Amino acid sequence: MIKKYAIIVAGGSGSRMKSDIPKQFIEVGGLPILMHTLKRFKEADSEIEIILVLPESQFEYWKKLCQKYKTVPHQLVAGGKTRFQSGLNGLKVIDNEGLVAIHDGVRPFVSTEIINESFKIASEKGTAVVSVPSKDSVRVNGQAIDRSTVRLIQTPQTFQISLIKKAFETEELSTFTDDASVAEYAGFAINLIEGNYENIKITTPEDLLWAEVLLSESGFTRF
Repeated sequence: MIKKYAIIVAGGSGSRMKSDIPKQFIEVGGLPILMHTLKRFKEADSEIEIILVLPESQFEYWKKLCQKYKTVPHQLVAGGKTRFQSGLNGLKVIDNEGLVAIHDGVRPFVSTEIINESFKIASEKGTAVVSVPSKDSVRVNGQAIDRSTVRLIQTPQTFQISLIKKAFETEELSTFTDDASVAEYAGFAINLIEGNYENIKITTPEDLLWAEVLLSESGFTRF
């Protein structure tokens, strides 16, 4: 059996959310956002080992939340100053070969089908990056481009462990906006798979309103 891991990265401060607490800890549907996210991966496959990357300054607050709410087993790892460094810290604690999905902690509505498909494609092709078509017209530096060629990138971004560890051996660049960009810079092909528009990243107050709508839909379980 192929070993599967999920690195959940959550380093938000709550500034754009205009919240006194980091956005990943805000309660939605009776549970902190981050706990919804962890539960999604365990629901997809109970054998997935979850690695949670948080700023070390948030460890105590998170541990108190874990005492208050029931959550799934996970390993806690200190994040770095950047998204690249946090991803690298998560990868460093994995000693085995297999597959790893790297996911935003504030994307709690990722479906179990998407999670499992990302592992399947990554096992076959090395990489699997979730994306959706752009709904809007797009311009780059004022110039209109063909919307059908544009994909909006989501997470999880799933990789064969040896591949993504090799990619992360490079020096960090400002152009590394996600894990797929690191893998692509290292010369690995990026395979896009279909996501869905419900897989939102909760960043601003209006996203919380959308989250409540999603929780009220029959396709999502209110925990």
